[in-house]
Amino acid sequence: MFITFFNCKNDSSKKAITDLHKNEISLKYAQGFSISDQGTYKLLEIKNPWPKSEKIYKYALVPKGNKVNLNKNDFEAILTIPIKKIVVTSTTHIPSLELLDVEQTLVGFPGINYISSEKTRNRIDNGKVRELGKNEGINTEVLLELFPDVVIGFGIDGNNKTFETIKKSNIPVIYDGDWVESSPLAKAEWIKLFGLLYDNEKQADSIFNTIENNYLDAKKLASKVNNQPTILSGAMYNDVWYLPRGTSTEAQLLKDANTNYLFKDTKGTGSLSLNFETVFAKAKDADIWLSPSNYESLEALENSNEHYTMFKAFQNKNIYSFTNTKGKTGGVLYYELGMTRPDLVLKDLIKICHPELLENYQPYFFKKLN
Repeated sequence: MFITFFNCKNDSSKKAITDLHKNEISLKYAQGFSISDQGTYKLLEIKNPWPKSEKIYKYALVPKGNKVNLNKNDFEAILTIPIKKIVVTSTTHIPSLELLDVEQTLVGFPGINYISSEKTRNRIDNGKVRELGKNEGINTEVLLELFPDVVIGFGIDGNNKTFETIKKSNIPVIYDGDWVESSPLAKAEWIKLFGLLYDNEKQADSIFNTIENNYLDAKKLASKVNNQPTILSGAMYNDVWYLPRGTSTEAQLLKDANTNYLFKDTKGTGSLSLNFETVFAKAKDADIWLSPSNYESLEALENSNEHYTMFKAFQNKNIYSFTNTKGKTGGVLYYELGMTRPDLVLKDLIKICHPELLENYQPYFFKKLN
C-alpha cells in the first residue's frame, strides 16, 4: 500500500509540473527563457541569465483586471501587466522598448551617456529619464523615488548586492540573459520578453519575425557567392590578441555572410586569447580586418603597435570598425542596437565582403578606417 501511495503521489507531482508547462509559448531560437500561459496569468522563467547559472527565476505576470490566488513564495515576483514604468540597465534593452513604442515608460538608466538612440536621448534631454549611476552600484535612493514596476537587470554572476536591495524594497528585478545566447537570432528573440511585460506579445512576435526574415534573406543572398574573403578580427590588449572563437555569435555572423573567418575552427563562445606571433602567422594575408578593438583610425592603430602595419589588410586599407558610429554623447550604436538587429549587422558584413550583392545599401554600423 505504501509503495502504491508513493507512486500515485509521485505521478501527481509529475502531472502538476507537466500541466504547468503544457501551454508553453514556442520560442524559435532563445534558450534562456520560456513563457507559458496559465490561463489567468503568464509564467515567465529565466533559465540562465549568466553562464553556469543554476537557479530558474520564476515570475507570474497577471493581466490587469484578472483575479488570481497565487502563493508569492512560488515566484520571484508577481507583476501586473502591462507595466507602466520601467528601469533597464543595459543599452541593449533600449531598442526593444523603442521597437514596441513603449520608450516613454523608461524612467531611469545607469549611465545615460552610453545611450545612442536619438529618440531616447531626446527624452533624456527633456529630463524624463533619470541618471542612476553605475550598473554595479545603482543609486537606490533615486530608484526608490522613481519606484518603477520592474527593473530589467544585467549580471555576470548573480552577485549584485544592489539588485538584492532593490528586491527587498518590493521592486521586482528580472534578469535579462540575452547576451548568453549562442546565436544572433536567439539574442534578438528576447524582444518577446519585453512584449510579454507590456502585454503586447503579438507586436513583439511580428517585429521578431521581420528581423528573422530579413536575416535569413540576407544569409541566402550571401550563400550564392563562390568567393569567400579571408577575415581577421580583434586586436591586441596588454600583449594579448583577443578575437572571437569559432562558435561565437560573431563567428556565426561571419559564416552567414559567407566569409572565411580564419579562426572558425576554434571551439567555444567567448574570446580567444592569443599572442601576436600566432595571429600573424595565420592571418598576415587576410583580405579584410574587422573590429580592431576600439581604434578609430589607421594612424591610431599604427601608433598603438607598429607591427599592425605588417598585415596585408592594413597595407590595403581594408579595415572596418563600428567604433566610429556613435550617439551624440559618445555611446557606440553597435553595442546598443546590434544584438536586437542582427539582420542589419549581417547586411553590413555582406556589403563589406560582397559589395556587389547590396549595391545600394549603406552600412548601418561599420565604417572603413581612414
